[in-house]
Formats: sequence, C-alpha cells, structure tokens
Amino acid sequence: MDGPDLTETLIALVSALALVGVANWQLRRPIDRRLFPIVPWLGVQFVAAAIVLVFAAHLVSLLTGHHFTSRNGI
Repeated sequence: MDGPDLTETLIALVSALALVGVANWQLRRPIDRRLFPIVPWLGVQFVAAAIVLVFAAHLVSLLTGHHFTSRNGI
C-alpha cells in the first residue's frame, strides 16, 4: 500500500463527495437563491457522482492490492 497514492485518492474522493453535497444543496434551493444560478447544478452533481464512483473503485483496488480487470483479463 503506497502512502501518497492512498492520501491523494482519499482527498479526491472526499472533495468529490463534498461537491456532490454542494450541488445537491443548490438544486434544492429556489432558483433565485442559488449561489450561481447560471451553473447547471444537475450536471455538476452527475459528474461529481461519476468521479466518486471512479475513486471509490480506485480506493478498493489500493486497499486490496488487486487491480480491476475486464472479463477477458486485459
């Protein structure tokens, strides 16, 4: 288990989770009270959630020591 790689992964994972939370909070506010009304918060939330999934899978591979492979073993 590599120290800096694990630390960077956790920082990215927590940052993406925070961004998902901020986007969800902004989506629940009325449009005239949002932080930046021009920002497409649903798209931001979707991209941040995809980043969370990628970094969660990377964290699992770091902690277990097994890299994810396809069904063909490539």
